[in-house]
Amino acid sequence: MMDSSNNPILVTGVPGQVGGVGSAIVEALRSRGLPVRALVLHEDERTDALRSRGVEIIAGDLTRGRDVAAALRGCRRMYFGMGVSPPYLEATAAVAAAAREYGGLEVLANISQMTVSQMSLTEMTDSPQHRLHWLCEQVLNWSGMPVVHVRPTVFLQHPFLFDLAAKSIAEDATIRLPFGTGRTSPIDARDVAEVFAAILVNPGPHINKIYELTGPRSQDIHGVAAEYSGALGRTIRYVDLPFDQWHNQELRRLNLPEHVFDHFLTMARLHAANRYDRQTQDFETITGRSARSIREFVAEHKVFFEKARP
Repeated sequence: MMDSSNNPILVTGVPGQVGGVGSAIVEALRSRGLPVRALVLHEDERTDALRSRGVEIIAGDLTRGRDVAAALRGCRRMYFGMGVSPPYLEATAAVAAAAREYGGLEVLANISQMTVSQMSLTEMTDSPQHRLHWLCEQVLNWSGMPVVHVRPTVFLQHPFLFDLAAKSIAEDATIRLPFGTGRTSPIDARDVAEVFAAILVNPGPHINKIYELTGPRSQDIHGVAAEYSGALGRTIRYVDLPFDQWHNQELRRLNLPEHVFDHFLTMARLHAANRYDRQTQDFETITGRSARSIREFVAEHKVFFEKARP
């Protein structure tokens, strides 16, 4: 394999939404001194900040093959991901077609979701986004490109555990979710980005593999609340809300687009059904260290969880 150290690595999904994995990948690669090109839908102050860090910025639409082909020019390695949205499959097809025609990629690193590991052609979840991720993996596999699929579980930055938790913790020191006794093993999006950085730096050992990423421990939400308690130095309780009450009083506060709202509803139902009770060693195997714990993450963001929420 030829030396690609001088070729820009193409990163999509920048600046990103929940977790900001694309931006975190850019930071991880730039910290290694590697050239990075970011394909963004719109330029703003966030992309200006990336440009000041030496990142090449190209504005374009992932659903348009012409834009993807232009962004790929001169690149040998690519990370593909985008926000939860209806055109996800269209973007994947455009990326796969552009990459196949371009023919110069050493690796196409794709972010998927842990739930896909429990899905098949005849067994799907009710989430439109989960179905899109399953189909997207099929499309990328059919493309014949050197693909790596990375399937993280729920992020510690997810509104379930961050925005909604911060608001209820500030109000009455509770975490209010409809998860029942379901267990979960959330992971820091920055840890997910470190896995992608490792793959993009040295893709050879990872081609055609699937990695499933979790945090260091799977536990119920009472256990999660105990980790928040340890990080914040005060007792945080889990309140198991009836699903309809949570749906109407908590999730509606986020004013989410319908596609994202439906996805989050399914995620909550799957948590209650214990479908997120997963724990793997893939993160440790690739990075050589343990993933950040909930307690470490909350302690790092302590101010956010202590300030009054509007």
